[in-house]
Amino acid sequence: MACVLVLAAAGVGRAQYSPQDYLDAHNEARAQVGVGSMEWDDTDRDCQLVHSEGEYGENLCKGPQGTAADAVELWVSENQYYDYNSNSCEEGRECGHYTQVVWRNSVKLGCARVTCNTGDVLITCNYSPPGNYGDERPY
Repeated sequence: MACVLVLAAAGVGRAQYSPQDYLDAHNEARAQVGVGSMEWDDTDRDCQLVHSEGEYGENLCKGPQGTAADAVELWVSENQYYDYNSNSCEEGRECGHYTQVVWRNSVKLGCARVTCNTGDVLITCNYSPPGNYGDERPY
């Protein structure tokens, strides 16, 4: 309970999500164990629409504006191109974002939204375990 009260009091006054806020928190913890400081890297803020190829399933959405609901609605709209019987997308159409959203074994979700240097918004969602495996159906 004390932790909750301290965090609530620390949040009074201004939001704490600037690059410097993230750096300060990381570097304070690193200093406590004798590890050198980190520096901020805006490389990811160029918002290249490129999948990370990590251990998660991933959906990306980029545009001039957008909310979480907008991104998910866009991905789910691909359902019109998915044929469950053949477990495939209509020729020339994308439906993998939809199948990842509804993948039965993907039970954990993490998402982020960032405003790019261009002013566009990039939304990414990661899914664990990842979906879209070979011939498996999503549901």
